Amino acid sequence: MADVLPLVEARLRTALGEPDARAAVTFLGTDRIEVLRFHEGDIVRYATLGMSAHPMTDPTAMVADPVAGPRAELVLSVRAGAGADTDKVLRPLAVLGASPQVEGLVVAPGASLDVGGPLWPGAPFTSVLVAEPGGLVEDLELDAPRDPVRFLPLLPMTPNEAAWKRVHGAQALQERWLTNGTDLRDPSRRSVPLD
Repeated sequence: MADVLPLVEARLRTALGEPDARAAVTFLGTDRIEVLRFHEGDIVRYATLGMSAHPMTDPTAMVADPVAGPRAELVLSVRAGAGADTDKVLRPLAVLGASPQVEGLVVAPGASLDVGGPLWPGAPFTSVLVAEPGGLVEDLELDAPRDPVRFLPLLPMTPNEAAWKRVHGAQALQERWLTNGTDLRDPSRRSVPLD
């Protein structure tokens, strides 16, 4: 079903413009995952390309459906500069993009994805919150019976925020961010007050 990927890339280009860089990572036993970089003013966006080639499968399912099932790509937006080497996020993003194939995960809004270390060197974030799709890049409808490809925004979380989210839920954390006027694109922001 690799024929999905040219359509996905076309949708990304329509929404975000021409990518100015791309990198590819292949993990043993998985298809290649690319990460495309887009610039828009002082915002840098990184989008996976390859995660949606196959539907995500519920790990409890006895047989994986090769056609039907949720499909997604991941999009991370950060503010350029501030001394952060955010381009080093390419490999962690590719790891997250490969996680449905490697670990049998179904990535959906409200989920936390942990990369096991900083998202980029010196980053205060080790995980991301998967946000609701549809704002930045519209879903890509595919011919039935294939599910649409959803472009899921990733919101970086500090370890404290991730722990607080596990207890209180994604909605409560997002409300906390909103109440405090948190700039979620700031690559060096501090944890939101959680008391």
